[in-house]
Amino acid sequence: MKIKPGIKDLLWMAAGAAVLLVCLLVVFHFHNDQDATAQLTRKVQRADWVGRMQLDLASAAEAEKSAVLATTDQDSQTFANQARAATAKVEQERQELSKLLPPNGTGHERELLAQFSTAFAEFQRIDKELLTLAVQNTNLKAYSLTFGPAATALKAMDGSLARLPTEDAQALRFATNARIAAWRLLTLIPPHIAEEDENKEDALEVLMATEDVQVQKNLADLAALPKFSNDPELTTATARYAEFSKIKSRILILSRENTNVRSLSISLNQKRKVMLVCQDALGALQQAIQAEPIAGITYGTAPVRPR
Repeated sequence: MKIKPGIKDLLWMAAGAAVLLVCLLVVFHFHNDQDATAQLTRKVQRADWVGRMQLDLASAAEAEKSAVLATTDQDSQTFANQARAATAKVEQERQELSKLLPPNGTGHERELLAQFSTAFAEFQRIDKELLTLAVQNTNLKAYSLTFGPAATALKAMDGSLARLPTEDAQALRFATNARIAAWRLLTLIPPHIAEEDENKEDALEVLMATEDVQVQKNLADLAALPKFSNDPELTTATARYAEFSKIKSRILILSRENTNVRSLSISLNQKRKVMLVCQDALGALQQAIQAEPIAGITYGTAPVRPR
């Protein structure tokens, strides 16, 4: 025998179904809200990591430039250490961001991070070479020797030659030629230090050698004159020029290393280009993260009111 439900039973059943439906709707809505909040949180985290990378990348580049332009070994080393530390932070942040992108980011975001990673690897390679050169300061040391000890030795030589008793024209000519050739030689050293091209450095050294021959010849001609065989001023002049020649050899070795010139060239060319690529990739990644849609959340543009 079948028992048909009465109206009262039907009402209770309908009420129960309605309550169940409401509960399901509440749970579904609550779940959606939770999911949207979690997605938004992860999105903010990714954007924050990108922002940190942009800031630390800029700090690394600024410290690198300071290391290149510093005028002492200590300052160069200090800024180089700061650059390396900032670069290490960018690498750590890149790794942290990569952990967030695979499960949460879009394929485009992963592609942009890969582009940055490739450029940043080149950034690190260039930085390693550049900072190693920058802290050596061989060009600055060469300049310091040129305008310091080398110029002092040559000035002492010139003074001694100027004090020689050169009443006869021949002695005066020898002394004057030696002094002029020595100062001409000195003026060729700064261009050598500043020069980046090795062939041009070779040409300058040929000119230096020509002037050196003139100095040596005229000093020898003076020493051959009987009146100057034991002259203390000529002895001093010859000794000071020998001192200058030793300093000059050290200067040319430092100049050939060209660490300041090379590091500045790398900074202005290779480093600047790869830095722009890194910045562009991070900027595009930041935009992609910000534009990523989240269901249930509207942002970025104000709603249009109907007229």
